[in-house]
Amino acid sequence: MTYNGKCFDVPFIESYFGLKLYQVHIDLRYLLRSLGYTGGLKGCEKKAGIDRGHLEGVDGFFAVLLWEDYRRNKNQKALETLLAYNIQDVVNLERLLVLSYNLKLRDTPFAQSRQLPLSSDTEIPFRADLETVERIRKKISITFF
Repeated sequence: MTYNGKCFDVPFIESYFGLKLYQVHIDLRYLLRSLGYTGGLKGCEKKAGIDRGHLEGVDGFFAVLLWEDYRRNKNQKALETLLAYNIQDVVNLERLLVLSYNLKLRDTPFAQSRQLPLSSDTEIPFRADLETVERIRKKISITFF
């Protein structure tokens, strides 16, 4: 399951590794759009009321900067923040899938009997380091503005 993986992740992986992925793949981008949720993964999360906590405002571009900080400076806190961000994406994809399923089921005669419970808050084993996030944010604002 991905968000926009059909257009980005899957072709990238197939090209990079020189293979074809035949597994079943649910791209939530299309399912969520059919329900009126647009604006990228983070936009859909926001519309669904999913809070990213300390990772609010951290996106895919920022994830690349965290990886570069880890590689260049051996900053373990940047790696932990990146892992927290990636796990949060995965946890939220599950939440959005369940939400989408329930919304699609809503207008059927068995909506109540087949509805899935939304998962409770999942414990993320990594923590975002706020100092690292703020340092990179400042660097971005100096570089781009």
